[in-house]
Amino acid sequence: MKENNNLQLILTEDKSYSIYNEVVGESYHSHKGAYTESMLVFIKNGLLPIMNVFQNLKVFEMGFGTGLNALLTQNTAPSKTIFYETVEAFPLEKRFIDLLSYTDLPDLRSSLHVFESLHLCDWNKEAAITPYFTLLKHHCDFLDFEFNSNDFHLIYYDAFSLEAQQELWTEDVFVKLYQILVEGGVLVTYSSKGQVKRALRSAGFRVERLAGPPGKRHVLRATKD
Repeated sequence: MKENNNLQLILTEDKSYSIYNEVVGESYHSHKGAYTESMLVFIKNGLLPIMNVFQNLKVFEMGFGTGLNALLTQNTAPSKTIFYETVEAFPLEKRFIDLLSYTDLPDLRSSLHVFESLHLCDWNKEAAITPYFTLLKHHCDFLDFEFNSNDFHLIYYDAFSLEAQQELWTEDVFVKLYQILVEGGVLVTYSSKGQVKRALRSAGFRVERLAGPPGKRHVLRATKD
């Protein structure tokens, strides 16, 4: 894989690491806390409310990034059968993966093998990370990606911001995601921009504005009723 010299490791305010992309001009997580943001936006707002609603879970993540959301999902529900599918256009090099040190965090100290497996498993092939957690990573651009199923229960939408990647926050994109969810399925994202809310509603979602993590007033949860 070609080295990316436009990335920098950064330490966020809750002592968890993230990556800053100099070309995009944004980090993968909030500077106020990568772990804190992911736990609130994706786990508390997304995974926890629905994990007991459905027997087995299918999760799609837009933007695998550092693997933190996948790691937190498995760590939060280690005995829940989860199929986790994700798309990433620019996989991280191993030198960054080794420096992230997520498993030094108190809640993740027993998850080193899982974290390594999430990153070391092959792209574009299903991998059994644990007996309960199966991962399928696609190395491609999301706009070129075609889903093979429409029975997902949960979507983590974690693209760069509207300002950086406007093409990923359109009504057409959210219609595509609406169609892959089962009834009662949920999409969660850190963005609460008015344009994003309108695009989600136009796609058919019922949109809720929820309290955000430190440094951010609101985030969104969208449900397919």
